[in-house]
Amino acid sequence: MDPGIRSPLIDLFRRGEAARDVRLLAAQGALSPSELDQVALLVLLSDDTDAEVSASARETLDKLPLDPLRAFLARADVPSEIRGFFASRNVLPADGPASAAHSGSADNGDDGDAEEGGEDEDDRQALSSLPIVERMKLAMKGTRSQRAQLIRDSNKIVAAAVLSSPKLTETEVEAFSKMANVTEEVLRTISMNRAWMKNYGVVVGLTRNPKTPPGISMQLVQRLNERDLKMLLTDRNVPEAVRLAAKKFLRKGPKDAG
Repeated sequence: MDPGIRSPLIDLFRRGEAARDVRLLAAQGALSPSELDQVALLVLLSDDTDAEVSASARETLDKLPLDPLRAFLARADVPSEIRGFFASRNVLPADGPASAAHSGSADNGDDGDAEEGGEDEDDRQALSSLPIVERMKLAMKGTRSQRAQLIRDSNKIVAAAVLSSPKLTETEVEAFSKMANVTEEVLRTISMNRAWMKNYGVVVGLTRNPKTPPGISMQLVQRLNERDLKMLLTDRNVPEAVRLAAKKFLRKGPKDAG
């Protein structure tokens, strides 16, 4: 069943791009994303084509404590698809007004972000050598510097976990949009998030990033202000088609953005 949740991590599972071992761990509740993503994953995996994965997800769902689950279902950010799924299991939202929407698990604090000291090469190698599940956990709950490294992970499910982290900030997303050593999938995912695309710095970062698919950057050119269009004209790292689009909009008179 589709849980009605959109996030980079959920979308990857929805497209069937998560390996069986990762799906099985998610079905066991071992990935620990935000509460909303965790429940959405369990709902999604409850009818997985792999019998062991679906059975494990249903078993995990059966073990969820009833009162906290009913309180969770009363939250304003829980979609009707998830409420309907649990209603079919005779579990209804708690009585009283729905709680305000929030993201993240109960321990979604800023622990670990307070000390952001620089990482040396040993730190980076140690992080990249961790099992995928441990990297995913750090992607969602680790420090800012760990997310900055894991967004470049060769396994796209780890990068998707970073972009689904309840601790992720717009400042980090803006930094990611400027990285030339992330995958096109990361940049494409950023461009599809309406909230992030309201940030002008993200728009500029994607437009000037040589790794951004030209079809995306050319659409974003029209949102640039005159200063950034002129800078784009002389940027030899971006595709020629993007520079030509910038020249075209510069002649028309760009919007006063930024």
